[in-house]
Amino acid sequence: MTAESVQDRARARVQELPGTDLEHPFGPGWDVYKVRGKVFMLFTEVTGEPIVILKTDPEEGKALREQYDDISPGYHMNKKHWITLHPWGGLSTPLIDDLVTDSYLLVVANLPWAKRPVDPDTFGRGLR
Repeated sequence: MTAESVQDRARARVQELPGTDLEHPFGPGWDVYKVRGKVFMLFTEVTGEPIVILKTDPEEGKALREQYDDISPGYHMNKKHWITLHPWGGLSTPLIDDLVTDSYLLVVANLPWAKRPVDPDTFGRGLR
């Protein structure tokens, strides 16, 4: 993946996820993606490179950081529950898609039933 394509791939994946919105609550240097008002993904270049910040399960996040040089603790977020994807070229398109989807589903699972745009236990299971 090239520098721009990590964000491009994540942006393309989020377009396939129901109930998402793009906001700019932190100013023009931050793209904040939400599902039903809850943040699940952020983009920024304030670090000098285009990064993607995603919510993650703490154990999975730890394993991902150990396995991939392109994944570090969440920039300006809780380091246990968020990860940062860097554009250094070591992340595949399917991995980025899965990480974006997993972040989305973690947030959806914590929404009240009436607000959930999908069932987090079954969404995408036939596709992945």
